[in-house]
Order: sequence, then structure tokens, then C-alpha cells
Amino acid sequence: MLTIYSDLISKLLNIPQRQVIKTIQLIDDGATIPFISRYRKEVTGGLDEVAVGEIKSQYEKLCELSKRKETILNSIGEQEKLTPELKKRIEDCWDSTELEDIYLPYKPKRQTRAEIARKRGLEPLAKILMAQNERDVRNRALNFLNDAVKTVDDALQGARDIIAEWVNEDESTRNTVRNIFNREAVISSKVIKGKEEAAAKFRDYFDFSEPLSRCSSHRLLAMRRGESEEFLRVSISPDDEHGIESLNRRYVKGKTAASEQVELAVKDGYKRLLKPSIETEFAALSKEKADEQAIKVFAENLRQLLLAPPLGQKRVLGIDPGYRTGCKVVCLDAQGNLMHNETIYPHPPQNDRSKAAAKVTALVHSYDIDAIAIGNGTAGRETEQFIANLRYDRKLQVFVVSEDGASVYSASKIARDEFPEYDVTVRGAVSIGRRLMDPLAELVKIDPKSIGVGQYQHDVEQGKLKKSLDRTVENCVNQVGVNVNTASKHLLTYVSGLGPSLAQNIVDYRTEKGPFKNRKELKKVPKLGEKTFEQCAGFLRIPDTENPLDNSAVHPESYHIVESMARELNCSVSELIADKELKRKIKPEKYVSDKTGMPTLLDIMEELDKPGRDPRKGIQVFEFDQSVRTIDDLKEGQVLPGIVNNITNFGCFVDIGIKEKGLVHISEMADRFVSDPAEVVSIHQHIKVKVMSVDKERKRVQLTMKL
Repeated sequence: MLTIYSDLISKLLNIPQRQVIKTIQLIDDGATIPFISRYRKEVTGGLDEVAVGEIKSQYEKLCELSKRKETILNSIGEQEKLTPELKKRIEDCWDSTELEDIYLPYKPKRQTRAEIARKRGLEPLAKILMAQNERDVRNRALNFLNDAVKTVDDALQGARDIIAEWVNEDESTRNTVRNIFNREAVISSKVIKGKEEAAAKFRDYFDFSEPLSRCSSHRLLAMRRGESEEFLRVSISPDDEHGIESLNRRYVKGKTAASEQVELAVKDGYKRLLKPSIETEFAALSKEKADEQAIKVFAENLRQLLLAPPLGQKRVLGIDPGYRTGCKVVCLDAQGNLMHNETIYPHPPQNDRSKAAAKVTALVHSYDIDAIAIGNGTAGRETEQFIANLRYDRKLQVFVVSEDGASVYSASKIARDEFPEYDVTVRGAVSIGRRLMDPLAELVKIDPKSIGVGQYQHDVEQGKLKKSLDRTVENCVNQVGVNVNTASKHLLTYVSGLGPSLAQNIVDYRTEKGPFKNRKELKKVPKLGEKTFEQCAGFLRIPDTENPLDNSAVHPESYHIVESMARELNCSVSELIADKELKRKIKPEKYVSDKTGMPTLLDIMEELDKPGRDPRKGIQVFEFDQSVRTIDDLKEGQVLPGIVNNITNFGCFVDIGIKEKGLVHISEMADRFVSDPAEVVSIHQHIKVKVMSVDKERKRVQLTMKL
């Protein structure tokens, strides 16, 4: 089966079959995507985590299809209709649509009109009509009258119901209709009468239609949301007359009375059975395609957000702004531990600015604060201005931090377990401060759907979304690496090979025994065996150990290579890492072996240059235009600084310092054609935009990057 799977995946993904086979073998052996892409490059031929992830996804789909085939074979077998030819056809089929078409005539049915007609003895009449030789069908139908079939019309109707079902279940006919849908299907939406006012946000789709093949994912998902909220009626349909004509050419022969009956049956079969079935199929396929695109955008946005620049281990004062309830202020040490919290009231209605100013400056001095993080929610701009205008006894950087998801975290069990004695406002402020220090470590505690990036995340298939986002988080965590002595259980959960149970065991072990002294000590953690150690060790960092490689991405299985390099240069591993001249003397090709190839050796050389380096960029301070506070301050033609806070298929949304986010449509992103907004912008990128139009009624701001 592996050969069949690998051949299918190879053709689909255009990856050589040998590489696919090796990757599947590693997956079956329990290896994770980060481990395979980082430490098994020789085995896979250098496939990155995206390619390995695609292979894994397709492999899982084929395994599911195999299970479905088994179910179908068993079902047909129980009916004693499984011929050797049919069995071979099912076993050789690897297209789910084709498989279901093959199964359709044998699929156990509820009581259909055709089934009732068969039980009434009308199938022979249906066959006579289908032959289309009979000229006096009404006279012939008299032979089929009985207690259940009272009239000739009843007999002919029952025979037509059987023919309609034959038409619907014919594989070739279904493909003909599919081809018509492929070429001609139009997706249409109309507002449900009487709901125009309540459905205002779907105004663009009140009377909308376009070819399904050209309908973008965001428009399709918007229509489907309107449909699920019972504001819109959505349909997918080709030209019905064309469809019926095509089927008539296939089934109707001559101009006999029987032919007329067949024509009626074909029309009924198309409208009542075939078209709704294929429409449902295309609705599902188009939704699946739109979901895939939306999930892909969401995953990429999440990846960029998780890899946002960290401030690092600095002492931070975090502020969750507010008006009536005040601004919650927390002081965090360099490890993110809460040292102090209190509330200040610099804004209306209290306006106690002098007392608030005195408190903040005193806290900065008392807790030796290095930077201030301010949430970007309600009162965020006013708080930023207030904080920036204060005088401190040191140079301080002030950052505005996204609050998206902070309220979800502060009310979660994770937050309650971390801070059982504090309320949600304190937890929210802590989250804001920690996000500045290390966005990745803090954001892993929040359901990715609550982080505020992506498009229609509640409308896409939730299982696929979760799988994709979990994989994205896992890849990001392992790309950065994790300090095993300071990481939370939630961060450790995403490390290759661990999961929640082992992450908790690691936290319990270090709580009881103290910090890990080296990577070997990981093997003493309960239930962390050799296989798990192999999967996780390279991604766990242990600073300040005897062996500097324990704080690098060099895997313990390759330590002996670095030790050999150091031995041949008559130095220690520490000296080798510290001395660039020594490293230049290394000839990696000397260390190629059966198990270690040049890809691994080049990774080792790169790691020796900057052991344990953080792949994330450095953080930058950003300032909004001080003259813009609300949508009323905007004027057409204004050029403003902004931060990209969401990317979609149709453009990007930009925070320009007001409540409403401005949209840069894809056509306004550059003086050239742009097919993918991610080519031009990234999450949290600082950009300049110009105001094109302001719709205060709908609270929409159109921006352009073409300055």
C-alpha cells in the first residue's frame, strides 16, 4: 500500500516518489514534522516543513479513503452483489467522488419513490419504456395495474420514478452534469424578504451572482455566513435547459410514446434528484476550496504574529487601559513574573492625572523598569500619550501592544491557574506586558481563533482550521526553540514529541529538582523515553551549561561531530564556538558519513556561528499620528503611519490609531499587479498609507499604499 500511496502523493505534489516514501516511513515511525524537516534532511532530500506537512496531510486523506473503501466493499458484499470486476474497480479507485458514484446504485436507501414503485412491480414497465419501442404505452401499462397501482397514470408515474433514479445513479450521466456545472455554474444570493434591515452587513449580496469558478473565497464565505444566519438564500446552478438537453440527447431515442415518457422522466430526474445532488456536491467542494484558502491565509498570518519581534528578558511595566475602571498597571521581572500591580485613573471621569503620573514614575524607579507595554484597546491612544509625556529617571521605550485575545486569556483556566488570587484585569495587563517580552510564549496560551488575524475563521471547517493552526504553532515554537528551564507548560506542549502530559512532567520535574543542568537530564523526566528524547532534544535549550551545544539547535546525536572538529583543531567546543578563525579551518566534507550528509553538516556550521540564535527580528518602536484620534479626524489625502494587523485574500487591514481599521485593497497595494497581499506586506509591518475615502455611516476607511 505504501507504494500506491507514495505514487499518488508524488504525482499530486510533484515530489519524487523516493522522498515521499522516506517521509511517510518517518511519519509512521512517530517522527514529527519539525523533527523531520530539521534533522532528517538527508533522508527526505531536504524537504521543508511545508512539504512534509503536505505529504502528511495527503497520506492521512488516503488512509481515510482506504477505510471508506473497506466500508463500501463490506456493504456491497453483504448485499451479495460484489462481483470480481466491481471489487477491482473499487480497490483501484482513489478519487472520492468517483468512489461514491460507483457505490451510489448499491447504497442502502430510505424509502424513495423509485423503491416504492419497484415494490409495486413497476420495474418491468420502466424497462419497456426505456427500450422506447412501445407505441401504445397506456395500453401496455394496463398489464401492471394491481391493488397498489390503481390507474394507468399511477403505473406510468411509478415507471418514470424508476427511470429518474436510473438517470441519477448513472456514473457517466453524473459526470456529464458535473462538467456542465464546472463550465457554467453561477452562484447567486438574494436577501430574504423582510430581512433587509437586519441583514445590512450583507448588503453587497442582496442581489448578487457571478460564475462559481470566479467567485473568491471571501465572497463565497460571506454568502454562506449570510445563509447560515438566515439572511440570504444562496444557490449554485448552471443553465437548466442546457443540462436537460444534454441528458435528452443521451437517453431519448426517436419520437415514440415511450420516448415521451423517458423525456419526462429525464427532466424529473435532473430537477428532482441529479441537479440538487450535484449542486450539494459543488456547494461542498467550493466551500472546501474557500475554507482551504481562508485557512492558509489565517495560518500564514498566525505564523507572522507568533514570530513577531520579542523585546526579550527585560523588566516591563504593562498597562491595560480604561476610562471609568481606570488603567490596570503591573510590573513584571525579566522572566515575566508579576512583582506588583495597582490601578491609576488618568482619564475621565476621575481625571486624576497628577496622582497617576507620580505612581507610574515611582514604579519605573522602584522596579527598575526597562520598557512600557500599553494595550491598544479602549483608551489606548490616550494612555500612550499620557505615558509618553511623563519624565522618568532613565531612558524608556514605550510600545503599543495588540490586545486581541488578552481578554480570552484573562478569563481562561490557564490564567486562573497562573494567578488564582488576581482578577481578570490584572491577568489582562500581565498578558499585555508578556506579549511585548515574548509574543510567542504568551500567544500559545490563547486559542488561535481569538488572536484576531484571518478571515471568516468561525465559518470554515473547524477541525481543519484547528489542525492547521496547531501545526503552525508547533512549527513556530520549534523554529525558535524553547528554554526548558523557563518555558510554561503551554509552550512546552508544542515542542516536537512532547504534548500536554510530558510538558507537565517537565514542569513538575524542574519544580522538584531545580533547573535542568544538561539535555541528558531530560531522560530522567517520567515517561520521557529515548524516542521522545530524539524528537524533542534539539528544540529544547539549556543556557549556561557545561556543554554550549545544549543551548543550540545542534542535536545531541550530532555532538560527536562537533567534538571531532574541536579535537582536530586542538581546542574545546566552547573555544571553537567563540573563535571565528578556528571555524574557518573546518572542512565540513571531511565529516560526511553514512548517517550524516552535507545538509546536516551545513546546519551545524551555521549553528556554530550563532548558537541558539533567535530567528525573530529586532523590535521597533512605533508612533501613530498624534492629530488622528477618531474617524472624524480623517481627511481624504492624509498620509499616515500605520501597522498591518490583518491580511486577507483581498488586501490588508491597517491600524492607523483609531477604533476602525482601514482597508488597503489588493489593487491599492503597489504600482503593479499583486496576486497575493502577503507578497507586499506582513503582520505588524510598519507602513505609510494615504486616506482615499471615509464612510462614517458604515465606519469604513479606504486606504492606499500608492503614495
